[in-house]
Amino acid sequence: MCPFNINIDQKKIPSNPGIYLMKDKTGKIIYIGKAKNLKNRIKSYYNVNSKINLKYKDKNFWKTQLLINKVNDIEYILTDNEIEAFLLESNLIKRYRPIYNIELKDQQRYTYLKITDEKYPRLLVARRNRNGDFQGPNGDIFGPFVYGSSRFLSIGMLRKIFKIRICDRLPTKPCLEYFIHNCDAPCIKKINEEEYLKKVQTLKEILSKKNGLETFISNLKIEMNAESKKQNYERAKEIRDTVKTIESLLFNQKMDLNNSTNEEYIGTKTDTLSGVSHILILKRDKGVISDQRKYDYELVGDNNFSTFLLQYYTTSPQIPHEIYVNELPPSKKILELSLKKLSSHNVKIIKVTDSTNNEKKGLMNLILKNLSIQVEKKYNRSIIELKDILNLQEFPFIIDCFDVSNFGLSYAVGACVRFVNGYPHKSGYRKFKIRLLQSKQDDYSMIKEIVLRKYSSHKIYDENDKINYNNSNSTNDNKIDKSLPNLIVIDGGKGQLSSAQIVLKKMGLNIPLISLAKENEDIYTNFSSEPLQISKKNPALHLLQFLRDEAHRFGLAYNIKLRAINLK
Repeated sequence: MCPFNINIDQKKIPSNPGIYLMKDKTGKIIYIGKAKNLKNRIKSYYNVNSKINLKYKDKNFWKTQLLINKVNDIEYILTDNEIEAFLLESNLIKRYRPIYNIELKDQQRYTYLKITDEKYPRLLVARRNRNGDFQGPNGDIFGPFVYGSSRFLSIGMLRKIFKIRICDRLPTKPCLEYFIHNCDAPCIKKINEEEYLKKVQTLKEILSKKNGLETFISNLKIEMNAESKKQNYERAKEIRDTVKTIESLLFNQKMDLNNSTNEEYIGTKTDTLSGVSHILILKRDKGVISDQRKYDYELVGDNNFSTFLLQYYTTSPQIPHEIYVNELPPSKKILELSLKKLSSHNVKIIKVTDSTNNEKKGLMNLILKNLSIQVEKKYNRSIIELKDILNLQEFPFIIDCFDVSNFGLSYAVGACVRFVNGYPHKSGYRKFKIRLLQSKQDDYSMIKEIVLRKYSSHKIYDENDKINYNNSNSTNDNKIDKSLPNLIVIDGGKGQLSSAQIVLKKMGLNIPLISLAKENEDIYTNFSSEPLQISKKNPALHLLQFLRDEAHRFGLAYNIKLRAINLK
C-alpha cells in the first residue's frame, strides 16, 4: 500500500462535474484534471483494492501512483457541465503549467511578449522555464499570441513603429539603430522620459486589448491629417508609411484566416513500456500537405488523447472542420462540442478505417509508419522483429530465459538469464539448485519449480520496482532486476512450454511465453498448434539463440561448480 499523504475519506467531495487541482507539500499545483463526477474520480486514485486489477490493464498506473504519493492536498472547482470542465481544465493548465500535465513541447504556435520594468523599457520575447516562470528581467507579460496573430505583432515591427530601444544597457553615444530611425535614442536625451513612456503605454494598450492595433491605426490617421493641415508634410508622410505597413500586415493575416485549413490528420501511438504517447499531425490545405508537427506526452492521471487534442487546439489559430484520427479520443462528443465553442463552427472527429477512401487511408498509414519509426528508435532491432513475429502488445524489452542442467539426479540445477533491450543483464541472472528431486529425471517438474521460485516473491505492485525505459543505465539496475519480464523463453519443446504456463497461470501472471527447441529451432507458442520457424538470417532468431545458449552456459557452469565442490 502506498503511503498516501491525505485521507481522502475525510474530504467532502461533491458529485458534480468540475476540475480538481492536486498540490504538493509546498502548495504548488502539480496536476489538474477534469471529471464528470468529482467524487468518484478523485476517490478512484486512492482505491487500493483496484491495484491488482490495474496491474496489467492500465498502462499509466505506475506513473499515476508516483504522482499520488506527492499529493498533499486536493482542491476542486465545480462547473455546470462537462464542456465547461474541458475548457476550464485547458485554461488552468496553460496558466499554472503543472509538471504532470500535458505540455506541448512545440512552442511555435504561441508567443508571449514582455515590456520590462526599466526607466526606458524594452520589448522582449518572454520565455518560460520548465516550472512555468518567466525568465529574464521583470516586466509586464502579454499573450499568449497564436502563430498567426504574432506575425503582425512581430517584435521587430513593433520596435520599429514605437522606436523602442533594444540595447541591454543604455550606451553613452547613439548606436546604429538611431541612425536608421529604429530608435529615438533616449541614451542621449533625443527623447525625454515622459514622451518615451507615453509610447510604451500606447504599446501596452495595443498588446492588451483585442482591437488595440485597429484603434492605434485610427489614431495614427487622425494624427496624419492633423500634421498635414499644419503643413508638417515630412511627419505626415512618415505616419502614412507606418499606417500602410501595419494595414498590409493586417490584410495578409485576414487572408490567411480566410484560407483556413480544412483537414488535419492526427495519428497517435503509445509506447506502453515507457508510458508515453507520441503524436504526429499533418495539415492539408486544398489537398496539399502544408505542415507537420510532432508531440509526445506522459501517461499520468487523466492525460489522454482527448486532453491532448483540446490543449493543441486551444493554442492553434485555426480549428479545422474535420479532424481525422487513427483512434477515437475518450469523450469524443464532449470534445467536439468544446472545439465548436472555441471555433464557432461544427467540428467532426473521424476515425480512419479500412472503409475510408484510399487517399485519406494512405495519409494515416504514412503517419503511423513515421510514428512506429520514432518509437522503435530506442529499441534494439532484434526485439522489434521479435515483437512483430510473436504479435506482442509491447516490445520485449526485458526477456527471461530458463534452462535446466542435469547430471543424474544428484546434480540438477536450473538457470534464468535476463536480457535487457537485446543484451545480457548479468545482475539479473539467477541460478537454482533443484529441491524437489523425483525418482527419475523430470525436466517438466524442474521447469515448474524454477519458474515458481523465480516469480513467487514478486509483489503485485511496488512503485520502486518500476523502470524508466528511456534511461536503462546502471541507476536502473535494481529496478530492472526486480521487474517482471515482457517475455519468457523456455529452452525446450511444447512440454516445457506447457509446464511453465501452468505455473504462471496459478500465480496469476499474464506474461507472454514461448519455448525454443534446439533441433530445428522451432518456436512453440500458446497461440498456435504448429511451431513457428524464423529465417536463419533474422536478428530475432539470433537473439533467441543467444538467450538459449547463454542460459545453457550459465546453468552448466553452476552444475560443474557443484560437482567440483562435492569432489573436493
